[in-house]
Amino acid sequence: MTKLIKNGTIVTATDIYEADLLIQDGKIAVIGRNLDESGAEVIDATGCYVFPGGIDPHTHLDMPFGGTVTKDDFESGTIAAAFGGTTTIIDFCLTNKGEPLKKAIETWHNKATGKAVIDYGFHLMISEITDDVLEELPKVIEEEGITSFKVFMAYKNVFQADDGTLYRTLVAAKELGALVMVHAENGDVIDYLTKKALEDGHTDPIYHALTRPPELEGEATGRACQLTELAGSQLYVVHVSCAQAVEKIAEARNKGLNVWGETCPQYLVLDQSYLEKPNFEGAKYVWSPPLREKWHQEVLWNALKNGQLQTLGSDQCSFDFKGQKELGRGDFTKIPNGGPIIEDRVSILFSEGVKKGRITLNQFVDIVSTRIAKLFGLFPKKGTIAVGADADLVIFDPTVERVISAETHHMAVDYNPFEGMKVTGEPVSVLCRGEFVVRDKQFVGKPGYGQYVKRAKYGALMADQDVVKMS
Repeated sequence: MTKLIKNGTIVTATDIYEADLLIQDGKIAVIGRNLDESGAEVIDATGCYVFPGGIDPHTHLDMPFGGTVTKDDFESGTIAAAFGGTTTIIDFCLTNKGEPLKKAIETWHNKATGKAVIDYGFHLMISEITDDVLEELPKVIEEEGITSFKVFMAYKNVFQADDGTLYRTLVAAKELGALVMVHAENGDVIDYLTKKALEDGHTDPIYHALTRPPELEGEATGRACQLTELAGSQLYVVHVSCAQAVEKIAEARNKGLNVWGETCPQYLVLDQSYLEKPNFEGAKYVWSPPLREKWHQEVLWNALKNGQLQTLGSDQCSFDFKGQKELGRGDFTKIPNGGPIIEDRVSILFSEGVKKGRITLNQFVDIVSTRIAKLFGLFPKKGTIAVGADADLVIFDPTVERVISAETHHMAVDYNPFEGMKVTGEPVSVLCRGEFVVRDKQFVGKPGYGQYVKRAKYGALMADQDVVKMS
């Protein structure tokens, strides 16, 4: 059905203006004033912003880890994402050494099909580079539209790949037009420090942070940047948490390298002291990289403001406190890493960023949607408000105040790391391809509505000025 959104203030990464939006066949058909209402369902957005739907580039739904599986699957996870103003997610497809990549991708399709209420795509984990893998990668790009590969530099003996694998992935990605993503922590040294801590009887959650110091994130980030330069390739550093990593990314970008950085809401508003909460409550805040000392927050905010970091992911990876996080009682290394973040990503950036004057409204849209769409081959179909784009839209009330709580969130998990935090601004209604998923803060979507999105190659849909040119 034709829809007409009236009286809202449209905000993109570059513009802010008053206009109405006519939606037809899931696309934005007309943008203008005093549009013909006949035959259209009229939605009044008075007093609200109309944003392009958020894109979360970093989620782990229905993912096995540490002897358990994340609590939120593609149904509960995407419902929560929609309530938070996100209309597309890109989830990480884990692979197994010695098995075809296609098998892993099929597994992830099976997890999502019939469950997702918003659109989704996949990144592909690379744990080894063999002749078989190199032969399969072009097919993955052409047939599946998966144009980003993830390499872990941490989680020794679980996910961690060696430097040779990272370098060969960077070389292959340059040739194939893919973006290489890295979890940048020095896994070998972390492995030593965690074993030493346990030997010394240090088992509490705070030692998760103390055995993964920021220097090891900075070192791994710098190493990944240097390998990217050597390969002449492109790199996206996920979940940047500290000043040391920001410094290495800024250094690489100043040299003209195609290096990009993502941070997450948890690193902007929470700090290392949360891991010291009594009665094992600190386990709720165990994820990797860990929370840092509070002073790192201002460095991250400044990096978002000045463009040294470009995007905000959630790193959604939820485990119940009871029954799952508790697996690590008496041994912090057995606490499943991850937190429930997907629902509050957009609101926290708006409230703490825009409302407090740290970033502009246009930067906000760029950080939660547009830049992600450009980097991951979704733009201009997604990530902006323009004629012909998918009608992925968020009607957002910038004045409403709410308190974040597990009692009112829509994730399946039994706690919220931002419990009690007051935020200003929240989505009222959310549309994906022209259909309401959330309307007047009520879920009206349908599991299975979400479509798998094939993505373009790296750089193919980005404006020339948005691609850093190699010198």
